[in-house]
Amino acid sequence: MSDPVLDLQGVTKAYNAGKPGEVTVLRGVDLSVQRGEVVALVAPSGAGKSTLLHIAGLLDTPDAGHVRIAGEEMTGRGDARRTAVRRADVGFIYQFHHLLPEFTAQENIVLPQLANGVGQAAAGDRALTLLETVGVAGRATHRPAALSGGEQQRVAFCRALANGPALLLADEPTGNLDPATSDQVFDALMTLVRDTGLAAVIATHNLDLAARMDRQIRLENGLLV
Repeated sequence: MSDPVLDLQGVTKAYNAGKPGEVTVLRGVDLSVQRGEVVALVAPSGAGKSTLLHIAGLLDTPDAGHVRIAGEEMTGRGDARRTAVRRADVGFIYQFHHLLPEFTAQENIVLPQLANGVGQAAAGDRALTLLETVGVAGRATHRPAALSGGEQQRVAFCRALANGPALLLADEPTGNLDPATSDQVFDALMTLVRDTGLAAVIATHNLDLAARMDRQIRLENGLLV
C-alpha cells in the first residue's frame, strides 16, 4: 500500500499551555487517510475538530506529534515550505463559502490557480470544467450575490479543488444549508471527490451524511474513536 495522503501520529494540542486555564484539545491523535478515501469526522461543537483540521491542513502546528502530507514530514518545516505544500496539496472547504464578492464564480476558481503559476487560459478552462461537474457551469459569469446558497457552496467546492490537491479538508460544508439543498450539495461534493480520487476528511454533525462516507471517526476527549 502506498503512503497515506494524510498521516497524523501522536498529535497533541493545548491552548494556554502551562498557564492557568490550560485547555487540552488533542491528546495524541493518530489518523491516516488513503487516496480515494472519504472519512467523516463526527464531533460535538467545541470538541476540537476544527483544530484537528487546521493542523492537518498546515494552518496550525501541534505541540507534539507528526504531520505528514503525501509522505512528506511537515513537522518543523518553515513557513515557506508549509505554505507551498498547503497551496499545492491541500484544499479547504468551510461552512460559509468565503467567495470573493467582486469576482464571478469562474474567476473565484481561477484566482488560486494563478497564484499557483497556472496560465490564465488553462485556469479558466479548468474552472469551467469543475463548475460543469457540479452542475453550475451556466452560472460561471455570475457574482456570488447572484447565486443561491447551494450554488455558492458548489463554487467554493470547485475553488478548493482548483489546484488538484491530494487532500481535501471540509468543516461542516453543508451546515448553512436547508436539508434538501444540503443533500444536493453533498452529492456534488462526493462527485468531485470520487472523480478526482483524492483523500478527504469531512467534519459534519449530520449523521446521515456521515453514513454515506467510507469511514466514520469520532473525536471524544481529545482522541479519535
